[in-house]
Amino acid sequence: MTPRHLKSIVCLNSGPLLRKGPPEKAECLNTESLYHGYFCVNRYTLRQQTFGGGWSEPFTREVFERGHAVAILPYDPVSDRVVLIEQFRVGALIAGWRPWLIETAAGMIEPGETPEEVARRETAEETGLAVGRLEFIAHSLCTPGGSSETLALYCAEVDASQAPEYAGLAHENEDIRVFSMSAADAIGLLEAGSVNNASTLIVLQWLALNHARLRAAWQTGKDTR
Repeated sequence: MTPRHLKSIVCLNSGPLLRKGPPEKAECLNTESLYHGYFCVNRYTLRQQTFGGGWSEPFTREVFERGHAVAILPYDPVSDRVVLIEQFRVGALIAGWRPWLIETAAGMIEPGETPEEVARRETAEETGLAVGRLEFIAHSLCTPGGSSETLALYCAEVDASQAPEYAGLAHENEDIRVFSMSAADAIGLLEAGSVNNASTLIVLQWLALNHARLRAAWQTGKDTR
């Protein structure tokens, strides 16, 4: 398997379960590799405990094995500005959407890296900015019905005035436009329906809820983690 196909990572959102009692167990009876390239697709034979008690009959599911990712919202508490990017996405093109999307910086976790290290690396690569403090937002499954990928979300302290016009790694065919806007205008993108990818929607909604607290804490030099 390639470095992208990590199968496990420590959960960053280990809150208590909202429900007690069965079902509690599921078993993988067999694994079959269907495709092995830049990504992988595996077929699993499974069975699970049911809500009514007992076990289900064995069933199969195909899973897209992409790895695990980090997405970062760069925020400047001094100027109260958010740094966003725009880049081409093949999935949007194939879905029939305009393929240049407004996004946050993001990237895959490689072997030996922590999510925090990836947050700093990807922010530098995709926005050209160094990261000060980081605040953890959430850890979520991206498409749990068909993919094992998880996404760790962070807010990163940056100096928005240092953002270049363009960024990205040429050897990864990245062609990225970098821009900043006020936090109020960034939150306004949600109301205008201008954001159409999940990670950016989540971090901007988080900013809308936490903007005043975060700015006050970072302006006074407090670590909000």
